[in-house]
Amino acid sequence: MTQLIALDTLPDRPIEVGGIVSVVVVSAANVVKDVRENIRNMLGGRMPHYEALIQQAMDTALLELEARAAAQGYDGVVGVKLTHPVVVDGAVEIIAYGNGFRFAQAELPST
Repeated sequence: MTQLIALDTLPDRPIEVGGIVSVVVVSAANVVKDVRENIRNMLGGRMPHYEALIQQAMDTALLELEARAAAQGYDGVVGVKLTHPVVVDGAVEIIAYGNGFRFAQAELPST
């Protein structure tokens, strides 16, 4: 099981830090809901459609980051960061990244 960790190190286990692992997710908005959110933007208040769209994109980005790290042979990703979600006309963009890591192998005692 791959782990995603926002800390830069693991306090309980030594790790070997690898290269950067990153993903980009761009999710399209529903056009009808997009128009409604633009009207709500003019009037003020929360924008639940965009909130849900951003949450879905973040969840997708983290799942893909985990899968990409595992595909590259890492045990997980440390220092996980999510960029500020950018809502553009009809879509939201999120970039997730961090450093892949492997758990350090215990050294065998010398005889």
